[in-house]
Amino acid sequence: MTDHTASPTPANIDPFACRAVMIASPASGQGKTTFTAALARLYRNQGLNVKVFKCGPDFLDPMIHEQASGNLVDVVDTWMTTDDYTRYMLAEAAASHDVLIVEAAMGLFDGDSPPAGLARQLGLPIWTVINASAMAQSFGALAYGLKHYQPDTPLAGVIAGQVGGDYHVELLRESLPADIPLIGSIPRDPTMVLPERHLGLVQACELATTLDQQLDKAAALLESRGFGALPPEVMFTLPARGSVMPLLNGCRIAIAQDDAFAFIYAANLRTLKALGAEIQMFSPLAGDRLPECDAVWLPGGYPELHMAALSDNRALVADLDVHVAAGRPLYAECGGMLYLLESLTDRHGVTGGMAGLLPGSATLQERLVNLGMEALDLPEGELRGHSFHYSTMTTSMAPWRYTRRQRARYGSDKGEAVYRQGSIQASYHHAYFASAPHAAATLFMASGTTTPVKQASDKASETV
Repeated sequence: MTDHTASPTPANIDPFACRAVMIASPASGQGKTTFTAALARLYRNQGLNVKVFKCGPDFLDPMIHEQASGNLVDVVDTWMTTDDYTRYMLAEAAASHDVLIVEAAMGLFDGDSPPAGLARQLGLPIWTVINASAMAQSFGALAYGLKHYQPDTPLAGVIAGQVGGDYHVELLRESLPADIPLIGSIPRDPTMVLPERHLGLVQACELATTLDQQLDKAAALLESRGFGALPPEVMFTLPARGSVMPLLNGCRIAIAQDDAFAFIYAANLRTLKALGAEIQMFSPLAGDRLPECDAVWLPGGYPELHMAALSDNRALVADLDVHVAAGRPLYAECGGMLYLLESLTDRHGVTGGMAGLLPGSATLQERLVNLGMEALDLPEGELRGHSFHYSTMTTSMAPWRYTRRQRARYGSDKGEAVYRQGSIQASYHHAYFASAPHAAATLFMASGTTTPVKQASDKASETV
């Protein structure tokens, strides 16, 4: 059962209004991420305080939206947490921002927690981006289907992407039913295309100042096409805050963060802080040694793109070895787990030596190996999250347990293997700590204890 100790509970608080909209599409690859980022930058350039959310598990799109909006980006998913928790995050943001933009994942009705359902729950109007480059009157049929496929879908208008000219735009406009307005159109322009690689968009931190320049150009393009108007007001009610016990009070957690280890939910850091942990970031790529700490977190990312630099930082490997030998926790997710292996081979067949703290090797594949929502069942709670990777791993370690898929495949709900060796716990599973804060706390506690190195206070802290 999910640990809801950090989930807010409803309260009778007067509703308030905030401009808000969901940006969706009939499928991936329609241009909604670039449009969302450009719109956020346009509103920000108008002097507005903009908060962007991303539906479903995602690390890369939020990096782009954070740079576009100037604010941290949170993911919203009613399966990874709860309906109340999602309502709380949106309402809290609405209370302190001028505009909320929620970018949908995949298609409007895709998945077990589809964006259309979230929009209905929250009363969010939907603007759907449709790549119209290879269609005319069929544009209207597709828009009609998106609005009427399910009852009460709050589709408020469509945006035509990749249009060829004024005549093309007029054909698209004429094809739409009377109850679906054309909000605007976007011409074919390289400004509206963001660079990609095998896991999705290239990380914002790798694009440096060129991303800011592109976002400003994209925002100017939208403004020139009449997209400066704000979305309508939506009424929000702020639920009461829940609380979590500070089980990690006094525990210092060292977290790797750089271009190789960047897949970190903002909510995960808030959860650790709410649990009482002190956080210390460090960069293996910059040659950092391991900071003084009680526990280590190696998150996912792109170690395969930085094998030489990671291999060269032998001082960090020695520090991690000492840390583990002392029985201090080391938690590694996906790319963090690959770094702990003996070797890693990239998609071009180049092999590099890794830390060697876990037996085995991994190889990047041309095709996606696993993708899906999963939960790790622990005595302290159900730690939900997802898996998304292109690598396969060979190891002599026996799995300690397996995650459980949200949706059973091939007659089995068995998900990713979870490994335990000494004080190391590693898996391809990306955990969303706010789904079960107590369970998340145990990842950073010494084996056999219920509190970290320093005794936890009995005072509860505010929810994440």
